[in-house]
Amino acid sequence: MKANHKQISRYIQIARGQLDGVLKMIENDEYCVDVSNQILATISLLKKANTEILSAHLTNCFRECPSSELEEKVDEIKKLIDRMTI
Repeated sequence: MKANHKQISRYIQIARGQLDGVLKMIENDEYCVDVSNQILATISLLKKANTEILSAHLTNCFRECPSSELEEKVDEIKKLIDRMTI
C-alpha cells in the first residue's frame, strides 16, 4: 500500500476518539439524535480512510499489476464495491 499513511492514520485516530465519545454519550443517556450524528461523523471518517486506501490501490497496484492478474484484481475491487453499497 502506497497510500498517505499519515493522513489515513489521522482519520483512524480521530474516528477512535469519536467512538470513545459516542460510548460516553450513550452511557450518559444523551439525546439520540446527537449520538446518531456522532456515529455518522465517525462513519464518514472511516469512509474517507477507506477511499484513500482504495484510491492508492487503484493508482499504484493496478499500474504495477501484470496483465495476467488484472482480471483477478478487478474482481477484487468489484467485491469491495458491492460490500460498500450494502
